[in-house]
Amino acid sequence: MKHPYLPILMGLILTGCQMLPPEGVTRRGGPAEVIDIGERAPDTAPSPSGRVPRQVPFPAEQYAALEKTGNAALSGRLTLNTASGTVAGAGETISVAPVTTYSAEAAEQALAGRAVEPADPRARAYTHTTRTDADGYFLLRGLPSGNFYVSGSVADPTSGRRNIIIHQVSLADGQHREVQLNR
Repeated sequence: MKHPYLPILMGLILTGCQMLPPEGVTRRGGPAEVIDIGERAPDTAPSPSGRVPRQVPFPAEQYAALEKTGNAALSGRLTLNTASGTVAGAGETISVAPVTTYSAEAAEQALAGRAVEPADPRARAYTHTTRTDADGYFLLRGLPSGNFYVSGSVADPTSGRRNIIIHQVSLADGQHREVQLNR
């Protein structure tokens, strides 16, 4: 079964969704960290609404310290490797959200295959989205510097199952990074 709302839902889930690097560690210009969604745990049934309630309150002070826009850029391609070849994520939504403590909870749930309640609208104001072209390529400009999750999803044409792909990247002021969202 295809879920056309899944990319939008992932953008809302991952708004601000990122993990903080260990104390004192700065990642600049290195390879993107791949965070791959696993299979749904057998003991994790969704609530009647299908979403997990958020336990972490919105950290207004943490977001107030973040910039909403900047002069960095991110480009790349969304693809899925299947038994029959590589499938381009054509027309899919790509979301870029800043690293915050608020989002750690959502990231953990998303990686476990569960959706959390929609993010606070104040957090969504910091999330940048775009759509891929017919070959799965994307470009986002006007990003601030900082640490971000870049996420997208691609349906496996054989099974119809959506594969969510999340990479963590760091952007410096004025930097243009390329990231391959591939699974």
